[in-house]
Amino acid sequence: MSSVISAIGTSNPSNQFAQSRILEFMKEAHQLESNQARRLEKLYQVSGIDYRHSVLQDFGKQKGNYSFFGNDDGLNPFPTTAGRGFIYEQNALQIALQAVEDCLKQINFNPQHITHLITVSCTGMYAPGLDIELVEKLGLKPDTERTCINFMGCYGAFNALKVADYICRAQATAKVLIVDVELCTLHFQKENTLDNWLANSLFADGAAAVLVQHEEQTADKLFHINSFYSELISKARNEMAWRIGDFGYEMQLTSQVAKQIKGGIKNIADKLLKKAQLAFDDIGQYAIHPGGRRILEVCDEAFQLHPDQNEHAYEVLRNFGNMSSATVLFVLAALGKKLKTKQREEKILSFAFGPGLTFESMVLTYA
Repeated sequence: MSSVISAIGTSNPSNQFAQSRILEFMKEAHQLESNQARRLEKLYQVSGIDYRHSVLQDFGKQKGNYSFFGNDDGLNPFPTTAGRGFIYEQNALQIALQAVEDCLKQINFNPQHITHLITVSCTGMYAPGLDIELVEKLGLKPDTERTCINFMGCYGAFNALKVADYICRAQATAKVLIVDVELCTLHFQKENTLDNWLANSLFADGAAAVLVQHEEQTADKLFHINSFYSELISKARNEMAWRIGDFGYEMQLTSQVAKQIKGGIKNIADKLLKKAQLAFDDIGQYAIHPGGRRILEVCDEAFQLHPDQNEHAYEVLRNFGNMSSATVLFVLAALGKKLKTKQREEKILSFAFGPGLTFESMVLTYA
């Protein structure tokens, strides 16, 4: 017997910015001359993103009015890692609580019944941390078992789902709440490099919450969790990296990531489907982490997808940008709403990618 995802909730900070407005901020922040500014404009035009959210208001302000960044030409004093961590600690809980409320209200679930809590983030850490604050604010029982999955990058939610699945298979009465919070915009880097151009054109803030239960213990079933498969492509380990610097977390993200994904994803999908005893013809929908528009396009090409098979990933990218590990949960939430109008028992193939280069994959069935 398998475990099921009963509900998925999402939330974002109240500050929403048009991608065109963020572009103006970036041109000033990177102090670009006209030729470079035109190149950056082209990057933003093909990003596939219309809007992003941030806990910071500065992306919508004019220079001289910043409250987080410094107001001289170099944004000095530039926020330290400690300063960014302080903003994370001030904001993560509220956004997390909004996602949990959105999740649990869908099925009228009492938080008192939660037995396990899994938190996910790669954009901030502190202790006593988000997990303990959630126990206190949600009124969870003090013996709620807590697990923290940190600093794994955009595939972190897959590890949380695996742990939740393992728990529910081992303990049928378990009620596992996953809370994933990513405040990526806190880690804006001002140096004029292509890596920073790419990262600053993509990342955004958001949170998601997922309730996982054993299928025999609940009538609330959104997706059945079927199978997982993970593989590390070490030859591409330098294409994506994430390190703690003196002025925030520093992202290394090269333009070769999409090429590496295109070259490896079909083979990894074959292995996952063999494990799940399925064929590609059994898959009706896809839930691909929208790490960027080009990543979605190479997945479309590798799997020869019809536009409606992965449309929700493009929709999430367009409206929210890349929220690191929380993003694929936004995609699954959008897919769940879409499938309510479709035939049940739809099989879904899902992927996310991260440092390593790591491929995480899973098969779900719409319940």
